[in-house]
This record gives sequence, C-alpha cells and structure tokens, in this order.
Amino acid sequence: MEFSGAGFGMAGKPDFWISQGPTAHPAHVAFAASDRAAVDAFHKAAVAAGGLDNGAPGLRKEYHPTYYGAFHDLDGNNFEAVCHKPN
Repeated sequence: MEFSGAGFGMAGKPDFWISQGPTAHPAHVAFAASDRAAVDAFHKAAVAAGGLDNGAPGLRKEYHPTYYGAFHDLDGNNFEAVCHKPN
C-alpha cells in the first residue's frame, strides 16, 4: 500500500498514523487495537458518546483478509480502531 504520512508506535510497529490531505477533506485517524474485542469496545464507547457510526465492527477484506475495523464520525472526521490479527 502506498501511503504518504507518518506512523508512530513502538518496536517498529506503527499504531498511530497521520497524514495531511487537501483541506476540503476531513481527517481520518486510525488506532491499532490489540484484538477484535478492543475494536468492539471502541465501537460501543463511540456510539455511547454520540459518535455517528461510519462502519460497524467487521472484516474489511478489501484491505486484507484479517483487517477488522470500526469507523466513527466525530465532527466530520473519521476515527477508526483496527486489528490486523486473525480471530
């Protein structure tokens, strides 16, 4: 995957990615989750806090076979929790 931006994390594994895009586009912030249960908990907490569901927890095989993520819209920006591990 080609990506222009920066990834921050520990032990050579980025878990926070950020990039700058055109100002007309909202931000997309993704956080790596330790497991699928953490993605599910993120989704539940975001909905409880008033976030708009932009994609319930589930596999996103268009990215790769074990990409499990959930997306939320907060103030026009997309926030995601994702786990790359198999179930």
